[in-house]
Amino acid sequence: MWHRQYLVRMIAVIQRVSRAAVSIDGNQFSNIKQGLVILLGVVTGDDKSDCKYLQSKIAKLRIFQDTNNKMNLNLHDVGGEVLVISQFTLCAETKKGQRPSFINAAKPYDANKLYNLFIDYMNSENITVKTGQFGARMDVFLVNDGPVTFILDSKNKN
Repeated sequence: MWHRQYLVRMIAVIQRVSRAAVSIDGNQFSNIKQGLVILLGVVTGDDKSDCKYLQSKIAKLRIFQDTNNKMNLNLHDVGGEVLVISQFTLCAETKKGQRPSFINAAKPYDANKLYNLFIDYMNSENITVKTGQFGARMDVFLVNDGPVTFILDSKNKN
């Protein structure tokens, strides 16, 4: 029997970028140079262990090129920055029908708390972190370097 608990996970889409920015109401809110754009989706049932797992994985992920053009360097190695954007649409259920359901997305209060905790964890690693604004309609501009994009799931640790 398929239980909803198996679907619960915090998800991060990370994109290696040469630069990125986020605007709100036509005004630039924040920007970064080389680094990562992280789109973060928080699902009901996620907790601080999910934040910590993703933060640790992302901070150490060797996805930047070394002098031999091999993905062998992490954020610290390249002095990279991070732009973290909350994105509840990553939590969508799309198996039934044509309209996505967001029933699995965490309630805004809980999601915002974990979004900020994830940012705090990233800051604790001495990584320059910029953000969007939780709950706002944002325009995200980025130059995906590679392109290089990964999807990380806090419940898929194997």
